[in-house]
Amino acid sequence: MTANALNVLGTELMPCSYDPLTGFYRDGCCNTDMQDLGSHVVCTKVTQEFLEFSASRGNDLSTPRPEYRFAGLQEGDRWCLCALRWKEALHAGVAPFVILESTHAKALEFVTLEQLQEYALVGG
Repeated sequence: MTANALNVLGTELMPCSYDPLTGFYRDGCCNTDMQDLGSHVVCTKVTQEFLEFSASRGNDLSTPRPEYRFAGLQEGDRWCLCALRWKEALHAGVAPFVILESTHAKALEFVTLEQLQEYALVGG
């Protein structure tokens, strides 16, 4: 993990969610490093449409997996998504909202700031 990580706006990375506890390191933030091969860096507010899309792609995020300390997601939960999964959802027209202040700057290696801003969550 990177101390003093930056978000896509160039400011300090803010927490994404503590309930459910998210992040590759389950620290509440979309922190990343070389061990995070999936680049779980995009903080999102998931929708039912996105959850169904993700499951159809072989990544069921709704089913609890206690062995991974994962309770399963519901619509409205905030979650650090893999950048390429968010990009795939974007192209499929089902990208979930993004919390820019909590999205790691590494996301910009996969998508543009403009794409993220188009889906930026305002006031929620």
